[in-house]
Order: sequence, then C-alpha cells, then structure tokens
Amino acid sequence: MNKDHPEVKFGKTGVLLINLGTPDSTSWWDIRKYLKEFLSDRRVIEINPFLWQIILNLFILTFRPSKTAHAYKKIWRKDSNESPLLFFTRNQATKLRNKIGNEKIIVDFAMRYGNPSIKSRLKKLKEEGCENIVILPLYPQYAAATTATVCDEVYRSLMNMRWQPSLQIIPHYESEPQYIDALIVSIEKKIKEINWKPDLIISSYHGIPKSYFDKGDPYHCYCHKTTRLMKEKFNKVKIELTFQSRFGPQEWLTPYTDKTLESLPSKNIKNLLVICPGFASDCVETLEEINIQGREYFLKN
Repeated sequence: MNKDHPEVKFGKTGVLLINLGTPDSTSWWDIRKYLKEFLSDRRVIEINPFLWQIILNLFILTFRPSKTAHAYKKIWRKDSNESPLLFFTRNQATKLRNKIGNEKIIVDFAMRYGNPSIKSRLKKLKEEGCENIVILPLYPQYAAATTATVCDEVYRSLMNMRWQPSLQIIPHYESEPQYIDALIVSIEKKIKEINWKPDLIISSYHGIPKSYFDKGDPYHCYCHKTTRLMKEKFNKVKIELTFQSRFGPQEWLTPYTDKTLESLPSKNIKNLLVICPGFASDCVETLEEINIQGREYFLKN
C-alpha cells in the first residue's frame, strides 16, 4: 500500500440500534429544537409542506414546547440529567454488546431525531473498521413514519461516504417468537409483582393518522398481529388493542387509548394493566402519557 494512503481500519461488523429521539434537556429551546426536527420530517407529517411550515413555525413551535417540556419534566432522570429514552436505549446497546461478547462486533445506538445522530454514529462505526453494518430500528411494528424515515436518514448519511460499508436493515419484528415471549414474560412478571389479577389488559400502541393507513401503511396490521400472537400465548386475561398519542384534528387509528381508559370503569373494569408493545424503551409516551395521564383518565371515572 502507498505509504501516503491514510490508515484504514477494517474487518469488523457494526450493529446500530436506532430509537426515535429525545431533546437534550427540558429547556424550552431544546424542546423546540427537537420538535422542529421531528415535525419537519415529511414522513411524519404528510400534508402540503408549504402550509405545514407556516402552521409549524407560527403556531406549534410557539406553543407546543411549553406543554411538551412540562411532560418531560415529570419523567426526566435528574440523577443523570437525561431522558429515560436515552438512558434505556444506551443500556440496551451496552447489554447487547456484552451479550454478544465479540470484539469484532461493535454495538452502538443512535436517535432519528436529536443526539446522538445517525450520521455521527455511522461515521464512528466506519472509522472503527466496520465493513458491515446492521441497522436495527427499535420499532417492532413497521410504519413509514418510524422505520422508513430511519432508513431514509441512513441512506442520506451513506451518500457522503466514499468507502461505504455493506448494509443490512431489520425492518420489523412484530411476530418474532422471542419478541412475543418477552412481552408475555413482562405481563406475567408484572402481575406477580402487583399481586392482583387485572380484569383487562390494554395493549396500547402509538397511533398514526388513519389517512396513512388508507394509503397502504401496514402498521395497523402489524399491531393487530402482535396482539393476536400475545392472546394466543396468554389467555388468562382478556387483551384489547388501542392506539395512543394522537396529534392534531384529523382522525387517527382507533380505538383511542385515552377514550378507552375513560370508558372502562362504566363497564365494571376495576383493575387494569396496560402494556405498550410498540415501545422498545420507556419514554415520555409510556411514563407520562400512560402511567400518569392514562392513570388519571381511568381513576377519575
């Protein structure tokens, strides 16, 4: 090799776990920065981009950061000054790295929005000698607004690499036996911990606008498939599927989690367990929206 050629490491495989993302802090500006990146994604918001940018910048990014910051402050990890999503995703990467235990396989993590970015982590893996990279979006059920936009960002990042690694993407794992078994273990463990039998289990997934489903997005079907497989393996308590986190005035996938929680007491449901199979890590949607807001919806009725 020419002595002037830069040293290039090689011979390793990288595994990159990718989650949705998180603000760097609970400050108004950090929340606004995060929301701007997230809500500017054309995969996430599929309306006229010119009209949307007006709505986003004049209204949503003016008023939404305060509300979002309030939610994050309730669940923010003060000991390490970071969001639960960042904390748990990092731990997942560390545990997977230790489980694999192979110095030729480097496991890392990234966020689709916020830090650490996909671009920075791909660059780091390449510099560490990863000729092959496996991308694992941490979304069990594929949707264009989640998994597909991760793929978009991965491809954009690779466009600037002169020496590109080979790439493998794991698009979804909604029906993998190990995943279903893990959900059942989680349910059984929680029932044992609380020491009472729930009258009902709600299986709550993040929603998407119904118009996305009408255009052919398979997400709705994958959520139902996961729930069906859970029911087949766990029939001690009835399991019902719902969708949470709707945003804006348009119709989203139904039934809505919040409306369901409000209606259950009138149906003589007194003891309730909620599981969120679509979230690989606890985050603001599980810890604040479900465990705090959702609990209030159920108990006040």
